[in-house]
Amino acid sequence: MTMELNQILMVIGIPSVISGLVVLFATRGMKARDAKQEEIRRQNATLEKQQKAMMAGIQAILRNNLLTGYKHYFAKGWADYDDRQNMENMWEQYHALGANGVMDGYHSKFLTLPEYDPQSVALQNNAG
Repeated sequence: MTMELNQILMVIGIPSVISGLVVLFATRGMKARDAKQEEIRRQNATLEKQQKAMMAGIQAILRNNLLTGYKHYFAKGWADYDDRQNMENMWEQYHALGANGVMDGYHSKFLTLPEYDPQSVALQNNAG
């Protein structure tokens, strides 16, 4: 019972060819998947860098607005309810972004300002 050459090739050769093709396509698929994953990693790194820059930019804008507001209200000597609400909203958002100690001092000092114009109250008391 001897096998002819074509039978031997069919028994051994065809499965080998099929296995080779499977390996070839699987390898190509893995390379394509790896390339896609690397592209996604690069995109994520870029997005993370941009997000950090935006957060830092927003924090810088809030810090500038807070400093400007604090200086204005310190010079004025008081801040009414609406002014306080606006400043507190900015402070909360700034603080959530990772505020620093310098702004804590300004914020504490701002909270000590009266909610009315002391000169106006003094004038009303003198007139009455």
